Amino acid sequence: MGNRIHNLADVQTDNIGEDTMIWQFCVVLKGAKIGKNCNINCQVFIENNVIIGDNVTIKPGVQIWDGVTLEDNVFIGPNVTFTNDLIPRSKQYPVEFSKTLIERGASIGANTTIVAGNTVGMNALIGAGSVVTKDVPANTVWFGNPARQKGTINEKGEILYI
Repeated sequence: MGNRIHNLADVQTDNIGEDTMIWQFCVVLKGAKIGKNCNINCQVFIENNVIIGDNVTIKPGVQIWDGVTLEDNVFIGPNVTFTNDLIPRSKQYPVEFSKTLIERGASIGANTTIVAGNTVGMNALIGAGSVVTKDVPANTVWFGNPARQKGTINEKGEILYI
């Protein structure tokens, strides 16, 4: 079927898997790698040193900066914010940006902020509006500011609160 890239998107990379849809007003820089069967909604910015796996959904208003990796089957809700510099200063850049990893099957709720250098484990669920300031173990449920573990989630998507 091929990729479907909206004519109002600015997509500079050729490294996009089959059946990925990129909607209008997106900017994808040349070095980005995007897997197959992804849905990248409108108004998403993807920087150069970004890896996106297969079957990933990215809702509108998300910026994915250098150093962020989204593994397969990840869901990124609307207006999720990633950071990549723990000490940002105008016109001053680190030698290397902090790495952030969102592991396979994790879901990040709307308006969540993921602070640079953290890993969200496999199948973890982050509730809307959370601020993730440390690593999140696999199969756990976190929310709040700062986000704290509130439960676990099984393979059926059932939550057991603690």
